Amino acid sequence: MKKRSAGLKPTPAPQPGAMRWLVTGAIVIAAVTACLMFRSAPESATTSASQTNGGATGSSLFAPTVSNKIPAPKPKPEGMVWIPGGEFSMGSDAASESLCSLPGVTRDAVPIHRVYVDAFWMDATEVTNEQFEKFVNATGYTTVAETKPTKEEFPTAPPENLVAGSTVFTTTPQAVELNDYFQWWSYVPGADWRHPTGPDSDLRGREKHPVVQLAYEDATAYAKWAGKRLPTEAEWEFAARGGVAGGLYAWGNDLKPGGKFQANIYQGRFPVEGGDTGEDGFKGIAPVAQYPPNAYGLHDVSGNVWEWVSDWYRPDTYARQKLAGGVARNPQGPATPYDPAEPNEKKRVHRGGSFLCTDLYCTRYMVGTRGKGEVRTASNHVGFRCVQAVLR
Repeated sequence: MKKRSAGLKPTPAPQPGAMRWLVTGAIVIAAVTACLMFRSAPESATTSASQTNGGATGSSLFAPTVSNKIPAPKPKPEGMVWIPGGEFSMGSDAASESLCSLPGVTRDAVPIHRVYVDAFWMDATEVTNEQFEKFVNATGYTTVAETKPTKEEFPTAPPENLVAGSTVFTTTPQAVELNDYFQWWSYVPGADWRHPTGPDSDLRGREKHPVVQLAYEDATAYAKWAGKRLPTEAEWEFAARGGVAGGLYAWGNDLKPGGKFQANIYQGRFPVEGGDTGEDGFKGIAPVAQYPPNAYGLHDVSGNVWEWVSDWYRPDTYARQKLAGGVARNPQGPATPYDPAEPNEKKRVHRGGSFLCTDLYCTRYMVGTRGKGEVRTASNHVGFRCVQAVLR
């Protein structure tokens, strides 16, 4: 699925992970993972994850995490936390399936397999608007969403449809069936990181919000400028689990310990106007670090906005790693992308879920589940955070 591509007709039925927008007569394509939905049956498993303080679980599928005993080197990079690395059980199981009204949230996140990652530093929060603005001011960088599509890219598109913009979540006036996400996503001309929901929006009061409307190359450009990189999927999950094996969430197995939400997700009737009740304290995107951090000091590894990671997306990645046997050491992901729903589109993995994730549609704020996005596509619920290798 090509970014903002143009054509003559929409496909009869949209595929998971992709949307085709009819905009003034052109089809604009965007890979937006609005808590991605899979229509296939869930993978079979009979045990569930049961977390203990010791790091082991009651599930035979998850073995204890074995963290490296490496003290954090000095000096500590500003805004980053130390992730010691080690060996852990990566992936998800049937416990996650039972918490979503639609099946399939674990289908591309099985089987559980053993992985080792080296130690690294990681941003404590998602990159914010004010941080990204410093990068843009220093470099003059222009994002994909701010760039007008060209006739060379899309030779069949009418000139009037070659307009810079991006995809934005839009509520519906009444309840709708959740089988057609054309109903709540729109391509909005003028939507970009400075104007996250369209030209009438801006960043006033949103300086501490995660920066959104960034394609994969925008995130990597910032990371390079900052002397960092995007995490691998394995690094991201090791860090998000906080040294504890098999928890459903980054904080444990209870969605609301003590009756308190631990992440910015969606409560209420999705995607109806006024449907988000904001029981977690926020309607829409929240500023970073509004909830307690996980055991490693990371905020918002569940909910708020999806996060780009460096791995190409394939639904069979975990199966291939399991088949290889042993412990995968510092896996970098597959060499090439493949999504059977859209085999011609290049997608990278998203992690963490967003403020739009709901148990009515999906629950991909659960720590072992995955998302995906076409690399040239941005939206108002995808951001990123960076990591930094240990200097030796």
